[in-house]
Amino acid sequence: MTATTESGRKQPFIYRLPVISHFRTSVGLQRGMLVTGLVLTVVFLLTAAFAPVIAPYGFAQLSDASGTFPAQQPPSAAHIWGTTVGGYDVYSRVLWGAQTAFVVIVVAVVMSIFLGVALGLLSGYFGGWLDRVLVVIADAIYAFPSLLLAIVMSIVINRGQSSFWGGIVACSVSISVVFVPQYFRVIRAETIRLKAEPYVESAKVVGASSIRIMGRHIFKNATRTLPLIFTLNASEAILTLAGLGFLGFGIEPTSAAEWGFDLNKAIADASSGIWWTGVYPGTAIVLTVLGLTLVGESMNDLNDPRLRGRRKSVGKTPAGGPDSTAGAQAALEAESRVL
Repeated sequence: MTATTESGRKQPFIYRLPVISHFRTSVGLQRGMLVTGLVLTVVFLLTAAFAPVIAPYGFAQLSDASGTFPAQQPPSAAHIWGTTVGGYDVYSRVLWGAQTAFVVIVVAVVMSIFLGVALGLLSGYFGGWLDRVLVVIADAIYAFPSLLLAIVMSIVINRGQSSFWGGIVACSVSISVVFVPQYFRVIRAETIRLKAEPYVESAKVVGASSIRIMGRHIFKNATRTLPLIFTLNASEAILTLAGLGFLGFGIEPTSAAEWGFDLNKAIADASSGIWWTGVYPGTAIVLTVLGLTLVGESMNDLNDPRLRGRRKSVGKTPAGGPDSTAGAQAALEAESRVL
């Protein structure tokens, strides 16, 4: 999708935003995947935003005016998704868990983007010993299993458990360490390519400083793929957060609701026929990751110039207007008669 219309005029800014521009470019099955992913993602975002309003109980609430919540109660009018072994309302904890996941994603991915982009620009532009050192460090971090590295970082930061914000920061830092090498590699490769472009060489000739060149000429062009990487990393961040909680290295249940922790506590329930404590948080993880992955993969496919060219040839009418198809068919028939 280009930034200009067929008449040569620049499109409105809203049409050039990443997701909207990809939607306008997509067709057929690709559009269906993108729309499905967007719907699931929007539901997740709305749930995270309005969890305090939608949830009937607090994430750590064990009683109300009628008394203490019964443990492992099946779905009923009072608890539509039942209760856990600890007496927590499953429906409320799933809703509050969306808010926890959203906060962790935002903090972790923002930290990863900031560090990865900054280090990638410096490494790719200056090169030399700095580039070699940063590449070795990034490759060493990238070689570790992501979940294992996140567990180690969580233990180092707060021994695996903490308060709400302490746990958020610990989980975010753990996930950021895993994601920084990805952003570093992408930005470094783009910076190496862009610094050889004529406009960068011209900026050097006129005496522009390195900071100005990186910030004004390279940064904007090197970070065009960040929205795509963000969507893919967001789904991976949810899985990493759930893995930390499932293994007992996440946020304490009295500090915040977390889907992975709830799945861990539902293991013993599964063998007793108590299905509701594990099905709902597990479904929330699957649907959220599926939505983010569909959006990311659709954007990745639509960034392929070959798919964009196919869209132009299929979806656009020739310059002659609505009747140009008939005109083109007549021209082909005339040419066949001549031959």
